[in-house]
Amino acid sequence: MGLTKQKLRAGLPVYGGWVMIAHPTIIEIYAGECFDWICLDMEHTLIDMRSIQDCILAVKGTNIDLLVRLSSHEPSIAKRVLDAGVAGVIAPCVNSAEQARQVVAMTKYPPEGNRGASLARCTDFGRNFKEHFEYHNDNVIVVIMLEHIDALANLDKILSVPGIDATFIGPYDLSASMGLPGQLDHPDVVAAQHQILNSCRKHQIPAGYHVVSPKADLVQKRVTEGFRFIGCGLDTEFILQGCRNVIPSIEKTCSLDSHKQDSPKPKVAV
Repeated sequence: MGLTKQKLRAGLPVYGGWVMIAHPTIIEIYAGECFDWICLDMEHTLIDMRSIQDCILAVKGTNIDLLVRLSSHEPSIAKRVLDAGVAGVIAPCVNSAEQARQVVAMTKYPPEGNRGASLARCTDFGRNFKEHFEYHNDNVIVVIMLEHIDALANLDKILSVPGIDATFIGPYDLSASMGLPGQLDHPDVVAAQHQILNSCRKHQIPAGYHVVSPKADLVQKRVTEGFRFIGCGLDTEFILQGCRNVIPSIEKTCSLDSHKQDSPKPKVAV
């Protein structure tokens, strides 16, 4: 278990690497840098339970908190990833207090929740069941995504639900729900982001933001604004940016037409 939760409680920023390609080598690379947490994205990828298990083993012995962005609010999915041994979950598109309560309940054991107990990897296959059951509810990391315009009208009710460790803005989904897809700097989108930030301050819950483009100045901007749970890029974006840094004109030279011009023309049978 890492220090993500302790840092959040102390008001410190925590930085995470976002994973779309669930290969253990990528996890090892992230874990060797200064990230506090790593998130495997089950919502927008083909990441499955076998991949998650391999990635859990890749961070074993490190101080990295491995999280999973769930594909839905289905309790059975949360149960399986937590039983496998991840440190917590990020729940997508929470728009109501009822959904927030459901997310908290499915991550915690009774009496705070309704998660079922097992002798899986999370308990070292039963060897530390008693200790795990005693401390899990306090240790598990529960993050809810506020990424839809419908959530804005319910912020006070959502953030009043006990057991939420942080919120997380998905900027592209938020902008899309406002009819402004990808316009992250549009005044209305910015205003919505700050509405969430201010509500989190009011309820003393750390606010989070996904800085999709892996640029240090953009990350620092969000920290200065007051966000504390910061997603830093995507593994796919790091690869793209690395390619473009090597060949600055790659976007101009790698068009389909240029490849067609360089390809030999097929012979036509007479």
